[in-house]
Amino acid sequence: MTTSILLIEDDKPIAENVALALTREGMTCRHTMLAAEGLELLRVGGFDLAILDVGLPDGNGFDVCRSLRAFSDIPVIFLTARSDEIDRVVGLEIGADDYVLKPFSPRELAARVKTILRRGRAALPTTPSTAIEAAPRLIDVDAERARILCRGLPLDLSRTEFLMLKALAARPEKVFSRTELMDGAGLAEASLERAVDTHIKTLRAKLAEAAPGTDLIRTHRGLGYSFHPS
Repeated sequence: MTTSILLIEDDKPIAENVALALTREGMTCRHTMLAAEGLELLRVGGFDLAILDVGLPDGNGFDVCRSLRAFSDIPVIFLTARSDEIDRVVGLEIGADDYVLKPFSPRELAARVKTILRRGRAALPTTPSTAIEAAPRLIDVDAERARILCRGLPLDLSRTEFLMLKALAARPEKVFSRTELMDGAGLAEASLERAVDTHIKTLRAKLAEAAPGTDLIRTHRGLGYSFHPS
């Protein structure tokens, strides 16, 4: 099956070069210049990944990503000329998988797309629904439906959050480095390690809401994070 990418970018030369690089890697690329049109295409579906420019004539990539996350968990890569760290953190907090600063190499972007898709597919569950033995009533992984339940209720997780929590919960008390969690969640190697901290912060908030009074994810300064189901 051919990999299909949606590119929302208002700079035509950039879009043409990106589309060419993706095509050379065996992928198809649908291009639009407008946020509204791109969001409608995403609602129809059929795309494996979206590349979103942050600044668009009728909106911005952040808004598109927020709306997208209400109905889809496909990977998202942001393109932007803004280098402020706060922008990158915001992008990651709302569910982006990577953040690429302009100017960039279209070939490198295509490589990042392939890496995110390859790691994401490798990390997706392929076995029937199973419960984590360490705490079957507190945290359950429903592998068949790609969801995690806390005290019997499904958590509202993004694709990256699901994969990261799944990796943590599968090996209770093991200290995962940020690099290991990035690999487990299918994040590109060039992603900021800060992205892990951002996703962990979000996961903690969702777990605390579902299971008040618990401390399921613990920080090991200078080392990483571990999962403690009891």
